[in-house]
Amino acid sequence: MPLNRRDFINRSAATGAGVALAGTAGAVAAAGPAQAAEQDHGHGRQPKTFSLRVLGTTDLHGHALNWDYFTNAEYDDATHNDVGLAKIATLVEQARAEKGHDRTLLIDAGDIIQGTQLSYYFARVEPITGARRGPRHPMALVMNHLKYDAAALGNHEFNYGIPLLRAFQEQCDFPLLAANAVDAKTLKPAFPPYLVKEIEVHGGRPVKVGILGLTNPGIAVWDKANVQGELAFPGLVEQAKIYVPKLRALGCDVVICTDHSGLDGSTSYGDAVPYPENASSQVAAQVPGIDAILVGHTHVERPQTLVVNEQTGRTVVLSEPLYWGMRLSVFDIDLAFEHGRWQVSSVRAEVRNANTVAEDPQVAQLVRDEHQKVVDYVNQVIGTCTAAMSAAQSTYKDTPIIDFLNLVQSDTVKAALAGTSYASLPVLSEASPFSRTAAIPAGQVSLRDVAGLYVYENTLQAKVLTGAQVKDYLEWSAAYFVQTAPDAPVDVTKLTNAKNTPDYSYDVLSGVSYDIDISQPVGSRIVDLTAGGAPIDPAAQFVLAVNNYRAGGGSNYPHVAAAPQVWSSSDEIRNTIIAWVQAHGTIDPTTFGGDQWRLTRAGVPLFS
Repeated sequence: MPLNRRDFINRSAATGAGVALAGTAGAVAAAGPAQAAEQDHGHGRQPKTFSLRVLGTTDLHGHALNWDYFTNAEYDDATHNDVGLAKIATLVEQARAEKGHDRTLLIDAGDIIQGTQLSYYFARVEPITGARRGPRHPMALVMNHLKYDAAALGNHEFNYGIPLLRAFQEQCDFPLLAANAVDAKTLKPAFPPYLVKEIEVHGGRPVKVGILGLTNPGIAVWDKANVQGELAFPGLVEQAKIYVPKLRALGCDVVICTDHSGLDGSTSYGDAVPYPENASSQVAAQVPGIDAILVGHTHVERPQTLVVNEQTGRTVVLSEPLYWGMRLSVFDIDLAFEHGRWQVSSVRAEVRNANTVAEDPQVAQLVRDEHQKVVDYVNQVIGTCTAAMSAAQSTYKDTPIIDFLNLVQSDTVKAALAGTSYASLPVLSEASPFSRTAAIPAGQVSLRDVAGLYVYENTLQAKVLTGAQVKDYLEWSAAYFVQTAPDAPVDVTKLTNAKNTPDYSYDVLSGVSYDIDISQPVGSRIVDLTAGGAPIDPAAQFVLAVNNYRAGGGSNYPHVAAAPQVWSSSDEIRNTIIAWVQAHGTIDPTTFGGDQWRLTRAGVPLFS
């Protein structure tokens, strides 16, 4: 029986094959013939120059359409960005038409199947099961329609477990690449490491393009429950040093990496994993033979970053196109035929803005039914609230909406530990202001209102910390605030996110009360820390309700990763909150939030 493209890609992944093929059982995937328009090369002479284009997206996070399922409206933000593959489709078609469809490739740098209620629905409510049965994943439908050539795996691809990821992989007509995702026992590739594409040149030698996929070593920390014992994640630099020479040995004239890893070398998980989280600049500088890198993971816009390779002195061009389909990276690569082969003569990159074009109506139609299912799902009413709650000030004030998250988590852990040896310990809870636009209205509350409070697929755990460790935990969290002198003016827009700390890395604790004195240096800010109205005992034990990302070392909080775990749940915290509302019927902010925290300067509160 003939082997179709998807079967071959999946079989390659299962056996650790080094090359992912597209359409043929050969070493390369052939694109259509392209004209070398830069030179008139009649009479069969080899053309002297050629150019090609590589388009890139990253961190799509389930955004097929320009729609916000939490607001039940088209997406909009303060700078009027648009999102989604339907918008990207228009940009892609324009870019292909400019350069030529037969000399343009389209790749992605990961984080595809998590992030919206659309992607959640087809992972948990009506989960996909594979290519031949069950529902089709909207992201696979659209990416297949756009004819993606390859995509790197992101860390959020593993949030729903390996079986769901394999089902998505089966539905894709393009390979999911990850040179540094290996079988934990054999250390062989668990997914295709790379793809070789061959672009025909009219009257001349084809151009071979090698695409190497690299994912994030932090998966071993963040999704430990899903990957431990199954997969391991070596460093990006280490694996690139293995595979880039292989691609060159295969005759690749151009080598492009698609990295689900940022630029700056930083790491959010400390020394829990011996490889940096954001290593794309190191890959460019330390691994010879790379021409360009599509960067992902950090959700920033970097149209073009230049890094000089330390061994060759050649410049590597990197580009990161923001996130959610807000931008499209465009790499233009010029080649010259010298000494019997194609040589890269220049690379340049830019990004194009999705808010400058209309949605592709074909894409919108393609996922119309899936979209409507999710709209109906998220708009169902599940309870009521006695007063409106907003997260707008949650980054710098104690607000009921964060207290509510902590209440649900504390109640859940207390119920789980009832009757155990830990039942007598005080339960604390941590929660972060994940979304500054999250809100619960007064009156009827829909599922989407509640789901909007918790935008990640985190699960809940319970860990035991001492009072001294709780203090250290809070000191770490308080580094989120910019040090501000007692007599300095206060601008709330500049008070937070010190040293680019994201909102999701700032934790508020319930079960204790405390002041954060932002006039003091980092590490000496927590004042008047009490539990039950009394100063906290450094030796006392507390149970901390904590999400799995933080519990595994995410944001490098002290003590928590190594602390004893006394309970865990496999259900998303978002679902736990929804179930709480359904069970109680009413959210009443006057019944929770007795503890409090506040910002002070030299003992004087910043806000009344």
